[in-house]
Amino acid sequence: MQGDMHKINAAHLKRNAYLYIRQSTPRQVLENTESTKRQYALRQRASALGWSANRIVLIDTDLGHSAAVAADREGFQQLVSEVGLGRAGLVIGLEVSRLARNSSDWHRLLEICAFTDTLILDEEGLYDPTNFNDRLLLGLKGTMSEAELHLMQARMRGSLLAKARRGELHVPLPVGLVYDPQGKVVLDPDQQVQQSIHFLFQTFRRLNSACGVVRTFREAKLTFPRRVIGGPQHGELLWQPLNIAHTLSVLHSPRYAGAFVYGQTRTRKTLDGVRYKKLPQQEWHTLLQDAHPGYITWEEYQENQRRLRENAHALGPERREGPPREGPALLQGLAVCGICGRRMNIAYHVRAFRAGRSVPHYFCQGRSIDCPQPVCQWVPGVPVDQAIGDLLLEIMTPVTIDITLAVQQELQDHLAETDRLRKQQVERARYEAELAHQRYLRVHPDNRLVADSLEADWNRKLCALQEAQQQYDQESQKDRLAVDEEIRTRLHMLATDFPRLWRDPNTPERERKRLARLLLEDVTLIKRDQILVHVRFPGGATRTLELPIPTNPKVTPTSVVSEIDRLLDHHTCQAIADNLNARGFAPGYGRPFHGRMIARIAKDHGWKTRWERLRERGMLTLEEMGTRLGICTDQVKAWRAAKLLRAHLCNDKDEYLYEDPGSNPPRKGRGVKLSRKGPIMENTSDRSSEVQCET
Repeated sequence: MQGDMHKINAAHLKRNAYLYIRQSTPRQVLENTESTKRQYALRQRASALGWSANRIVLIDTDLGHSAAVAADREGFQQLVSEVGLGRAGLVIGLEVSRLARNSSDWHRLLEICAFTDTLILDEEGLYDPTNFNDRLLLGLKGTMSEAELHLMQARMRGSLLAKARRGELHVPLPVGLVYDPQGKVVLDPDQQVQQSIHFLFQTFRRLNSACGVVRTFREAKLTFPRRVIGGPQHGELLWQPLNIAHTLSVLHSPRYAGAFVYGQTRTRKTLDGVRYKKLPQQEWHTLLQDAHPGYITWEEYQENQRRLRENAHALGPERREGPPREGPALLQGLAVCGICGRRMNIAYHVRAFRAGRSVPHYFCQGRSIDCPQPVCQWVPGVPVDQAIGDLLLEIMTPVTIDITLAVQQELQDHLAETDRLRKQQVERARYEAELAHQRYLRVHPDNRLVADSLEADWNRKLCALQEAQQQYDQESQKDRLAVDEEIRTRLHMLATDFPRLWRDPNTPERERKRLARLLLEDVTLIKRDQILVHVRFPGGATRTLELPIPTNPKVTPTSVVSEIDRLLDHHTCQAIADNLNARGFAPGYGRPFHGRMIARIAKDHGWKTRWERLRERGMLTLEEMGTRLGICTDQVKAWRAAKLLRAHLCNDKDEYLYEDPGSNPPRKGRGVKLSRKGPIMENTSDRSSEVQCET
């Protein structure tokens, strides 16, 4: 230390010496007290170098904070600020790892110390950052400190992953699963908890919808258990109303299928913070099936995930099919727009002529999702659903079943031939493995060079045999399409019973949709002069139907529509409705006309409004007439009421358009005054006489 005294000058001693003290975790603060004592003892080193006691400043607010990043360390930020302001002559730390374990933070501190001529002191010596050798040594120490942190984290991570591979890692369990005294995972002994979870899975199996599960729980006023994690109530069991987030977490958790999993997400630090990414199942670090008791089988878990993906796609950009719902639209989730290729939406309307039943319409708003444009097309659902139903009844006949079974038998014969060829490949691989084994056994044990080569060749043949056997098993599982007599009989019964089930009014709409989804892949709709229905069946077969656009017998007669167009030249919508009702006319639905109905008919036919028609005749608005005459708008209204101006109602809001008065407009000086009973025009020749005009 005496050799480093030449690095200290009077300017250093005039500034403060900052002693930075830190421990990584609160547990180290409580248990590793010796390290804390060593850090506080560095004050004596600063005193020995010449700093007075009142010049030594302690910064110990970071006790219990990691040095991996500087953002969460208030004390380190204070130290950097003091050094940058030139108030520090000496920075003291037990070692580099106490100051920073991040190279960027450490080198930033070194650079600031070099700019402000601040010395750095640790347990091993005194350093001057302006000196190249000292700065090089400090940089190496910072790099080694960061590498040490990486090695410690790698060792801990390696131990954690090793326990995870064996399924011995203790992780928080979802509600319904607990650890027994031996540390094994078992079902929660609370029978109410078990029954609630079983009921959740049964309900999802029946409805195929997470929202349907939540609705069922709420309608039945049932609560669902939740295990508190962390806080003063850690481990307590709470019963709360079930929500969609909790439902999805239960359905997505593979622990309920008895599987131990680890590494379902990947964590990555970015400029915006920590990002979490869910990984697909094939990228999970550990997946051990049948690791502990579960509530469902692994096959049912996989089926649940498939259903949830389909439900999510139903709300995604591609609008794929979701779960069958209660509405009467047969092609819910199956209808595809033939113009833009997106999945079509469904709208229901209640029609009086159908006894108040909901009538479906298929429409595509694919274009309006991205930009405000009109919908692609609007297709009536009743004729389409009727045609699809007739088509399904047509194809579900015993003759069709026989043809299908004959084709399937031909495919089965082809698959049997393919299976025979695959089996021969396995036999050849087994023969080569046995041959390599025999060669290995015949070599003399002392001839290790040849024995090692033959043993390696035997191992390669065994691996090839195992790979061929696995491939054979996988392909054989896919090709099991044999149809025995029992299945053939059941299919014939289904073909015979299908029309009765389909036409039965007691068959729920949801079940009818499920039947349609078993037989259809999708249906593409195009509405032009007629409705084109392109049906695609599983396997690639297609069928095209041409349907006429239905006409509504309850529409307003053409003669009445023409009369409305003629009357719009002279009357407002409400006046036209009163005129038609007085003359005995009626709209298609039999109810009396009203103003909004007249306006809707005009809009549907693309007619110009009465306001537009009057404007085309050159009539002026209230503001334009006031400007034309040089008077205010209230005076214009008074002159109109006094019949000095000719005006016409342009709508049902009591708004007028005015005829141009021409070359001889009313004079501004003409006397018109307003009274409670309306405008009164004064006679300039005889002021005693007043004429009251009606509005």
